[in-house]
Amino acid sequence: MGWQDKVAAQNADRAGGARMQYGALCWREAGTGAGIEVLLITSRDTGRWIIPKGWPMPGLAPEAAAAQEAWEEAGVQGVVNPLCVGRYGYQKCLTPEAQVPCAVAVYGLQVMNLADSFPEASQRRRQWFPTGTAATLVNEPDLARLIGAFVPPPSGRLAPIAGE
Repeated sequence: MGWQDKVAAQNADRAGGARMQYGALCWREAGTGAGIEVLLITSRDTGRWIIPKGWPMPGLAPEAAAAQEAWEEAGVQGVVNPLCVGRYGYQKCLTPEAQVPCAVAVYGLQVMNLADSFPEASQRRRQWFPTGTAATLVNEPDLARLIGAFVPPPSGRLAPIAGE
């Protein structure tokens, strides 16, 4: 268990219980008239299809933290929109005995580049799916609805990556 997971577990019973996370709904145009595709990644523990997400990061706005997670977990570089496109909840399993309720604020991130080398490349798989297919592959019903109804935001800004 990493330090962030330990902090989340220690604080799970405070302030209503749910811990905040930020996620990136990574998307691209599929091609002429083909619509939008969403990039899903596998979780490290169970191999379930998920979106990149993680804990708040000191000094980063929520959408920038989501973009940083997209870089670390999926090698995504692109343009993130500062407007939250939706939220969903899930139970994060820290250990077999410890779970933390999490609320995830999701930000649209238009993918401009996928790096071959990124921090968690050896720990995850990533794959593009049409939105309808992606919605059926995730386990969280609210995330599935969010993906299925996703309409790309009209504009965004470059996603800052820590250390650059």
